[in-house]
Amino acid sequence: MQSAQVKSASRAIEILEYFTGVRQPRSMSEIALALGYPQSSATVLLKTLVTLGYLNFDRRERVYFPTPKVTSLGDWVPRALFGSGRVLDAMRDVHAATGEGVGISTKNDVYLQYVQNMQSVHALRFVIPEGTLRPLTQSGIGWTLMSTLPDDKIDNIVRRANIASEKSMRVTVPSILERVREIRQKGYCYSQDVPFVGGATLSMLLPVKIQNQAAVLFLGGAKERFLEHHDRYLAVLQRAVKSVKPADPFEEPIDIEF
Repeated sequence: MQSAQVKSASRAIEILEYFTGVRQPRSMSEIALALGYPQSSATVLLKTLVTLGYLNFDRRERVYFPTPKVTSLGDWVPRALFGSGRVLDAMRDVHAATGEGVGISTKNDVYLQYVQNMQSVHALRFVIPEGTLRPLTQSGIGWTLMSTLPDDKIDNIVRRANIASEKSMRVTVPSILERVREIRQKGYCYSQDVPFVGGATLSMLLPVKIQNQAAVLFLGGAKERFLEHHDRYLAVLQRAVKSVKPADPFEEPIDIEF
């Protein structure tokens, strides 16, 4: 595949993701400036997306905005991923009770992937876009996902994740195994200042798999709030996880190996 084609495909997706953030019509020059594209390239990409039916062009105002066709690309995904919806209900319950950032993550090779997020309502918050990848070794959510694996597989993941990480972010196998064993014993993970200084996370395994992958329900936010409300937040998370029960082919019990 030619690099120009790869770049064009990436930029087309970036344009659609850009509208997810701004949620308002934007002109070609505004889009090009925000994404750092040459105006000539932005013009071609925008015209192509209009021709394909993914963007609407208001000729009078000279602005672009996504069409419902963009929604149709993925409106089937939540059902495929989350089955009956109980997983999403659990996530919403935690968000309503805490106001913190709440989400669901799964393992993607040596990374964790944030597959569904609800952003915090608090003024001080950490925003993580859906789809973001992070090495499993660099967050409490990743450690929780690794707790489902046997120790020899964790050893392999740590070594491979270290290759993909900056030198300052590399970890040792014994340190990760110690964290994982603590999570197995407690049934949850509390972490702070990882991956964000000043942040904290509570995470628990869900009793279901999502697309045959272990899944974690988590909440995260400012460390000061978590230290103040730790017990209440943990109780809310435990209650939400307990409410999720396997019920269809998309939600299977997790077999945890030690």
